[in-house]
Amino acid sequence: MSSAFQLMYEQWLAKQIREEPNPRRRELLAKGLSHGTETFLRAVWFPAIGNFDFLYPEYEVRDMNNGCRYLDLAYLPGAGAKGCIEIQDYRTHARDIDTGRFKDLCLKHALLALDDWLILPVAYLSIRDDPAVCRQLTLAFAGRFLSTSAPPGLGWSEAETVRFARRLARPFMPKELSSHLQMSERQTRHLLHRLVEHGALAVASGNQRYRSYKLRQQ
Repeated sequence: MSSAFQLMYEQWLAKQIREEPNPRRRELLAKGLSHGTETFLRAVWFPAIGNFDFLYPEYEVRDMNNGCRYLDLAYLPGAGAKGCIEIQDYRTHARDIDTGRFKDLCLKHALLALDDWLILPVAYLSIRDDPAVCRQLTLAFAGRFLSTSAPPGLGWSEAETVRFARRLARPFMPKELSSHLQMSERQTRHLLHRLVEHGALAVASGNQRYRSYKLRQQ
């Protein structure tokens, strides 16, 4: 995982720098991402999602006064969907933050929400102490953007399963999905059965306990 992450991370960040026309953002990226952001990507995002598609670090947005603000991570999967992930470091955002910066942080999140951004604040302490919980939250966050590419009426775990199957592009065993979703194998099998009944997945081979699954051909 570590070497795979490091290679993909370096390629992704280099591409962001290379293709960025804005000199200010390019300068920020060239300095490297914050420890909190990189830790989130390494311990949470990459294990949960498996790639950095549609993810933009130090993303610049304009506020109501035409000032620039930078998001830790923007998730922009298309069709006007906008997600923002903010890493809340304990030292910066809780213990040592002054009144002015706290008010500005609240204003920043309010303006993003009013501009239809879906905001996912993640505490650095949670990344460190509860990475599995953070991965589940991240999967739920990403799943909110799957309405255009997954059958209607699916919950986040069901939608993420469809995306997982698309990304693999091969049959998979329940154990693989269980590890990905951080769910028990029993819960995973119930989830897969629902998706087969829904018509989103099909049994690829085997029977009962040793079945593998795949996307149903449209």
